Amino acid sequence: MVINRKALCLAYAAIGALAFVGTFGNIRGLIGQYGLAGFPEATLQFWKDLLLNEASRFITVDLLFLGLAVVLWMLLEARRLKIPGVWLYIVFGLFIAISLAVPLFMIHRERRLAVVEPGTAAGSLRTLDLLGIAVLSLAVLAFSVLALSR
Repeated sequence: MVINRKALCLAYAAIGALAFVGTFGNIRGLIGQYGLAGFPEATLQFWKDLLLNEASRFITVDLLFLGLAVVLWMLLEARRLKIPGVWLYIVFGLFIAISLAVPLFMIHRERRLAVVEPGTAAGSLRTLDLLGIAVLSLAVLAFSVLALSR
């Protein structure tokens, strides 16, 4: 199945919106406890909480290294396609949520590719790819709902 750029941008926008709901739904407690004026204390507490147990340390280290690889790719892709402001996405990702910043960058990238390569598709996926994405999406959504219910 050929994927057009507009559909891919909509998919990225949905991922970013759901990620924003999921991440901020889980950080409300810290924001409520410290308030916006207590941002430095809340940030410190956030990082302390990431070191609480083996599971939190594992996922934190895993995501930090994934993030490093993604940042390197974003920088290279931004330079290749002459996308301005790539460091804004990176800083935004560090302070807000990388799971929102990366989809926003991906939308910017797709829009730039539509200008640089007009009339080209974003790519193609096989039926099994679509099925795999659907199953993975359901699992991510289910975990997010579970996390938000705690």
